[in-house]
Amino acid sequence: MTASHPPTHADALTYEMAGVNYDQVDPIKLLAQQSARATSAQLDRHGMQEVAASRGESAYVLDAGPFYLASIVECLGTKILVADAVYRETGKSFYAAIAQDTIAMAVNDLITVGATPLIVQAYWAAGGSDWFADKQRAADLIKGWKAACETCGVSWGGGETPALAGVVEGGTIDLGASCTGIVKPKSRLSLGDNLSVGDAIVILASSGIHANGVSLARKLAERLPNGYQTAIAPHGKAGELFGEALLAPTTLYAPVTEALAKAGVSVKYCVNVTGHGWRKLLRHTSVFTYRIHAVPPVPPVLAFMQAETKLDNSEAYGTLNMGAGFAFFVAPAQAEKTVAIARECGIDAWVAGSVEAGPKQVIIEPIGVTYSAEDLKLR
Repeated sequence: MTASHPPTHADALTYEMAGVNYDQVDPIKLLAQQSARATSAQLDRHGMQEVAASRGESAYVLDAGPFYLASIVECLGTKILVADAVYRETGKSFYAAIAQDTIAMAVNDLITVGATPLIVQAYWAAGGSDWFADKQRAADLIKGWKAACETCGVSWGGGETPALAGVVEGGTIDLGASCTGIVKPKSRLSLGDNLSVGDAIVILASSGIHANGVSLARKLAERLPNGYQTAIAPHGKAGELFGEALLAPTTLYAPVTEALAKAGVSVKYCVNVTGHGWRKLLRHTSVFTYRIHAVPPVPPVLAFMQAETKLDNSEAYGTLNMGAGFAFFVAPAQAEKTVAIARECGIDAWVAGSVEAGPKQVIIEPIGVTYSAEDLKLR
């Protein structure tokens, strides 16, 4: 990653040190994409075709004739281990929040292509059947899952609850979700085909860390004298503790995309700001410069993490969402309307930047950071 300031502090705790190295993972994703692309010919026998531009996007899109179908599968990742630790240490259950996180991981990806989410399936793989013996914990998970489905307007179709002793660590559970949605009318498809110079970039606020960068948070907790029970002041409210701040549930953005469609706002492209942080703004294949002139406030828990890990802005914004949970690319005339609709849905938003002619890069002016095409290789 390139930046116009000194390199990361010598004592910094980086994402790679926490066990996550995108330089190792991303090439495998590209290889899988190449292999998967050849299987699209199987759709011919059903009289259907894939939407090729969706390859490498956050959701896969199928042309079903009068409408498109979109699908995605995602997992929560290691945030469950934070919930487990806080539960052991304090007795406080955050499993309803963790359920929302899992739904958000799938639904927030699905809506990037313009889809209305329809069905969610659950994958709850426990380290042993005894995980479900804690009735309150299991009930909270179910309650949170159902509530998140209702917020997103999806039907919970069913799922799988295997006990995988020896595969999943005992005493915990691996959570995942798949989601299927519909793009109807087809004009709602938002794969960036008509992305152009002058388009506005609208950023929606995150609620905190969401579910990406948690491996870094867990590694940091190991270094803190009081672990997850460490107060994050002066960054947060008095008495706010690191573990509980990490467990703020991920924002669900589906109500915003549905409200935009109802209001006639034509979204050209969307980015779910998850892994790779602000580098995700480079996801589309087009060669543009994305100039950011305004950044959202950094959530207290992320400000605390940056200070304690000693990450510079280039590393922090290239790993964590730093307050940006989702981004819309819209025509400039619809930018303020997009902001207003998001705020009506209870989610803060800002016209943060614009699309310019130039090399493929993201220039974040307020923090002096630039990411180039070399900093994101997902396609």
